[in-house]
Amino acid sequence: MNMQKMLKDLQKMQSKMTKAQTELQTQAFEAEAGGGMVKVVINGQGVITAIKINPEAVDKEDVEALEDLIMAAVNAATKKKEDTSKASMSELTQGLNIPGLM
Repeated sequence: MNMQKMLKDLQKMQSKMTKAQTELQTQAFEAEAGGGMVKVVINGQGVITAIKINPEAVDKEDVEALEDLIMAAVNAATKKKEDTSKASMSELTQGLNIPGLM
């Protein structure tokens, strides 16, 4: 095993990871619930940047249903962000054979 090559590969991977993380932070992830009744947008840092609620989703007799829709949309947007992050990191580490890392 060539230690210099391994260290060089690790430095390249670290640089690519930093770039991927920066790109991820600038992305927006949108999800909806209730057939589009509630839409949520989060950024790559997981911060909610927008919530859109269709007026038809607002029923003062059933606030719990609206709360559930908002929660579902937020969770779906968060999952999209996490899945994108995992896929991005997986691409970077694919093919590396570093003992003890994988």
